[in-house]
Amino acid sequence: MSSERAKLVEEVLLGARELSTETVMFHTAIAETRGLSPVESKVLDYLARLGPQMPKELARLSGLAPASVTALVDRLERKGFVAREPHPDDRRKVLIALDPGAIERSVHLWDHLVAKVLELCERYSDDELRTVIGFVAAAAAITHESTTRLTHSPGG
Repeated sequence: MSSERAKLVEEVLLGARELSTETVMFHTAIAETRGLSPVESKVLDYLARLGPQMPKELARLSGLAPASVTALVDRLERKGFVAREPHPDDRRKVLIALDPGAIERSVHLWDHLVAKVLELCERYSDDELRTVIGFVAAAAAITHESTTRLTHSPGG
């Protein structure tokens, strides 16, 4: 690898690290504003993006133990963020669904970030945005894989 490429890769890694830290801090602030833990907030994000999920799917997505998911869902239900619903294909199973009002009550918290990211996107061509989209998607998949490896292996 050329020294120029090595520097660029190092900058990508540092930039990703900085973005990750700022993202965690932003999501922690969002969670606290809503009376949630960061993990509770991110589980709500899974439900917002993917729709109702069975508890075992939430455990798989989040890397949490099934018992931890049960306790988390209990807390979110008490706080009015989710509801348990019967599975449409198997009444013995339950789906965890996001309360539509939960999104409405907190969407304003994202206004500044979304507006600024939309402004940022204006700086880039469609092809550049496609590259960014591909990179972000691949990085998210790698991060999820890494989380799974940590949460499903003895001793991390």
